[in-house]
Amino acid sequence: MSKTRHVVIIGNGISGVTCARQLRKLDDQIRITLISGESKYFFSRTALMYVYMGHMKFEHTQPYEPWFWDKNRIELRQDWVKEVDFENKKLMFQSTNELSYDELVIATGSKPNKFGWPGQDLLGVQGLYSKQDLESMEDLTKDGVERAVIVGGGLIGIEMAEMLAYRKIPVTFLVREEGFWNNVLPKEESDLVGRHVKAHHIDLRLETGLKEIVADQHGRVKSVITSSGEEIYCQFVGLTAGVTPNIDFLRESKLEVNRGVKVDSLFQTNIPNVYAIGDCAEFHQAPAPDRKVVEQVWYTGRMHGETLAYTLHGKPTPYQPGVWFNSAKFLDIEYQTYGTVPPQWSTEEFDSFYWEHSSGKVAFRMLLLKDGTIQGVNNFGFRLKHEFFDKVIKGRWKGEQVIAQLEKANFDPEFFAPYIQEIQKAYNAQFGTDIKIGKRSFIQKLLGASI
Repeated sequence: MSKTRHVVIIGNGISGVTCARQLRKLDDQIRITLISGESKYFFSRTALMYVYMGHMKFEHTQPYEPWFWDKNRIELRQDWVKEVDFENKKLMFQSTNELSYDELVIATGSKPNKFGWPGQDLLGVQGLYSKQDLESMEDLTKDGVERAVIVGGGLIGIEMAEMLAYRKIPVTFLVREEGFWNNVLPKEESDLVGRHVKAHHIDLRLETGLKEIVADQHGRVKSVITSSGEEIYCQFVGLTAGVTPNIDFLRESKLEVNRGVKVDSLFQTNIPNVYAIGDCAEFHQAPAPDRKVVEQVWYTGRMHGETLAYTLHGKPTPYQPGVWFNSAKFLDIEYQTYGTVPPQWSTEEFDSFYWEHSSGKVAFRMLLLKDGTIQGVNNFGFRLKHEFFDKVIKGRWKGEQVIAQLEKANFDPEFFAPYIQEIQKAYNAQFGTDIKIGKRSFIQKLLGASI
């Protein structure tokens, strides 16, 4: 009788779990083991903030019941991998146990960046990525915190600011750039988010970096020194200046690594039968012209896991990322982006259409080539349908076509139709087109809404 192949996956985040689930769907016989020292069961990382805010219990962040894993014969092991013996195909754990594999998938995710700031390892200083980070933050902020300081203006930073503000803890937010998240967002969108952050009574300090974190006599944070020399007294510091692949335990091995584990389009590493997916993987070449070599987004992690499962099943399947998509939330403003909208562009190559609602909380941008072909969209404050923009960007629609049919993209037309109509009017005004303005909805007519 032939030996059953054993696929071992290190990491039970969205990439690892998707790979395990898809592989089980494709192959009823293969042995699958999913390893994580962080937690036994997969949970939604983006829901950690709601646990802290009391809206959910941690078990509610787990989309699958405990019996799911046994039913699907996916073995779970809660332990930290200390070392990988690639030559003998064996994992060594911190618990001193070992596990053999036939094929190995590295899906270890990310860890918060640290840039060598003095005091960055003091008690009361941390990032927000893991279950352990949540537990630490709960403990460190349960009492005695008169002010918190957050360093770094990314998505994790805004989540942490919202969490702390919800608990009535005053927050100072240090962002070294001149606009919030302006390495991703164009100026108008960056300004919109910045205004919104300040409107929620968060002390946003732009063009202000961290110089040093100062300890008290007990080895706990007591203040930070900013790049301008100001001392801000605080009892908690959130380090949210991005994340980096979590691969330190692999750096002294034969595995080829750089920022992340180096992989090709099949997620293969330089070692046979060893693969890497998700936040910790780094492509030799960007998978598409508008993509980066390290993709650290939830939905791309899911695509990595699903794609690799076919290769593990014996059907080599190159990664084809498709149209870029991401979504986020800035306090109560939802954000979606489709296709390519960089923070800056050449006006000789591109035209930009930008509309912002008078409330200052709703906006829509569409970037176009000079021939009118859509390149990408940013959307703030109301939801649009993913499938619509996936279709129009792949189909290289002209901007006028997109705006004329924008109602088809509206996720909740009864309530948000006025935005679509205002966008259509603004597009006509900017480009001199004659797009027909959508009709008023039943709700609008009922409320007597004016357009």
